[in-house]
Amino acid sequence: MNTADTPSQHLSRSDLQAMAYTDPLTGLGNSYTLRDKVREIAAERANDPAPFTIGLANLDGFKPINDLFGPEAGDAILCQVASRLLACVPDGATVIRHGGDEFAFVLPLVFERKAAEKIGALLKEVLSAPFDLGERTVRLSASFGFAVYPFAGEDFGDLLKSADTALYRSKRRGRGQITVYSREIAQEMKRATQLEQALRNAIIADEVDVHFQPIVNLKDDSVVGFEALARWCDADLGYVSPAVFVPLAEERGFIDTLSEALLRKAAEAALAWPKELFLSFNLSSAQLMDPSTSANVLSIIGRAGLDPRRLELEITETAVMTDEDVAQKIVTELRAAGVRISLDDFGTGQSSLGRLRDFSFDKVKVDRAFVSRISHDRSSEHIVKAIVAMCDGLDLEVVAEGIEDVSEALKLKALGCGMGQGYFYGKPVDAVATMRYLATKYATREPGSAAGG
Repeated sequence: MNTADTPSQHLSRSDLQAMAYTDPLTGLGNSYTLRDKVREIAAERANDPAPFTIGLANLDGFKPINDLFGPEAGDAILCQVASRLLACVPDGATVIRHGGDEFAFVLPLVFERKAAEKIGALLKEVLSAPFDLGERTVRLSASFGFAVYPFAGEDFGDLLKSADTALYRSKRRGRGQITVYSREIAQEMKRATQLEQALRNAIIADEVDVHFQPIVNLKDDSVVGFEALARWCDADLGYVSPAVFVPLAEERGFIDTLSEALLRKAAEAALAWPKELFLSFNLSSAQLMDPSTSANVLSIIGRAGLDPRRLELEITETAVMTDEDVAQKIVTELRAAGVRISLDDFGTGQSSLGRLRDFSFDKVKVDRAFVSRISHDRSSEHIVKAIVAMCDGLDLEVVAEGIEDVSEALKLKALGCGMGQGYFYGKPVDAVATMRYLATKYATREPGSAAGG
């Protein structure tokens, strides 16, 4: 048996304690350091509880970079993050590697929200500069959550939980966000979680409904199709706006489940319409990042028995920009199967003309922001006129959204816009009311007979 002393036997108690409190990769303190530092400052200020702040920072998009370039590159980035944070935190602050790609700070001289936000903005800027990996550089952003003692918690566990809640809210809002915990934010997060659970249950119970808004040919006001719109009325919560529950489903990662349930319902309803009418349906940004989306869509309408040539999918420019290569592949596969693709909210993105050049669309939808001002704002009128002329040259159909009165409808007709939708032509209604609407339209067939609303 080898009786030689191990290296640890030569280390003093203080050395061993230092090792227990140090992150071996970055040399920063670890989660034990964070806990003890917070308790130490809280104890010092027990008789006169002056505020102090703790913060958490999480690197956005670190995992894909770590997977792509390997763990050594990931470690190099984490060490550079540690160096940058140490170099720019205020005097007296402590920087900690909290685990993985998450860092923490204890800020004894940051007493309130604005000061915490200012520190967050500085750290965010510092971490946005390129990271050097030898032959290449990469860029990352970071999300931040702060909690101020004693308002966000008087003991370590509560304070850390509050900072974590603030960080989670930042991550939900997108990359590079900064949140300081407040009771209002805690309530908002609690409501969102309750709403999420209710929505998940509603999807399982098939209680999220689809309503349909008519799209008309502006030459004679005849119906050419319907846009499917999600609607949800919960037994306890009442009516919940799609502007609330659709983004929530995207943020919490189950928009594909919701969207597939809605598409199935919409496709089944469309089977009862005259065969020349199309169904327009919105794809989310999450679906445009999933390579299996085209197969899923075609499978759903295939099971329902809807001809792909009767389906039109609306996508926004923002959604396309998230992952252009995957979005391009999805669009190409769907168009090859006969599905038509429409660019929604045209004119509100950052580079709409580039999208028209790089992607194959069948139709453009003019955003209601222009349509609502077309009767009294010459700039909006000229923009719509230019869009119509451009689309005509590119052999793209045009739909004006949000037509609410006769003056807007007449102005769009005069400009040569091909199609339109809005309350003037009909509000979104359920499948049964849509059939009644169609029965009325097909019974009269009178040009110009709009179903006002």
